[in-house]
Amino acid sequence: MVLERRSRRLESLEDEAFALIGSGGYVASEADALADAVLALSLGKNVLLQGPTGSGKTKLAETLSWLFAQPLYAVNCSVDLDAEGLVGFKTLALKNGQSVIEYIPGPIVKAMKQGHFLYIDEINMAKPETLPLINGVLDHRRTLTNPFTGERVQASEGFGVIAAVNIGYVGTVPMNEALRNRFVVIEVPYLGGARLRQLLWEQSRLKDGLLLDRFVQLSADLQEQIRSGQLAEEAGSVRALLDACDLAAYMEPLRAIRMAITDKLEDERERALAANLAETLF
Repeated sequence: MVLERRSRRLESLEDEAFALIGSGGYVASEADALADAVLALSLGKNVLLQGPTGSGKTKLAETLSWLFAQPLYAVNCSVDLDAEGLVGFKTLALKNGQSVIEYIPGPIVKAMKQGHFLYIDEINMAKPETLPLINGVLDHRRTLTNPFTGERVQASEGFGVIAAVNIGYVGTVPMNEALRNRFVVIEVPYLGGARLRQLLWEQSRLKDGLLLDRFVQLSADLQEQIRSGQLAEEAGSVRALLDACDLAAYMEPLRAIRMAITDKLEDERERALAANLAETLF
């Protein structure tokens, strides 16, 4: 049903350029993860993708955008995020030789008016006092009172919200209950085993089967150390593993791992542990 809808949607957009439409390619660590996200969005639910850094949350959001053929407007949260970053801002513009104040809509207003998807990345990085501005956007009302224009914005049909959260990551704050209750939660754990090998084969430049098997094992070893608290979560990033595989297609694997994974770790002890795990395999 979703693919049929996607085909019809693409036909209606064939004469327009939407650079923000994501691409497919997400490989789920659990068979139900992608299907659950599709179902939730189809029912008009807000989806919260929860998992460690580098587990593929953004790739999943892009794949959902691709499946629904819906442009994806992104908000990248940080402690500096304010109302302007969410709903837009006013600026001076020159019209007919005169200076006028012009309102530039932000990603939330654009997504709501056009009935497209909104992606709020690292939602728990934002200051707690910033996000209540969009509570009405996230509940059954699907409305927003624009603080800069006074306009009451009603979301158009097709509007959907996807957010991503890294639990316990440095710089994050706990999501308040009122905000969290507006989402359905989908866990996005790290990939492993055959599914990870499939992703590395399809999305990296490395085509040596033996080396790919060793990279899959390296990932499993790193994840085991992460679970035991010996390594930071970024050591298990699938994104970093893909970088290492790409580099390993052209250079010695240990050098590639050092550049893509090991040297990104800030703690010297963690760097030594990751390097030791790599050396036992390569």
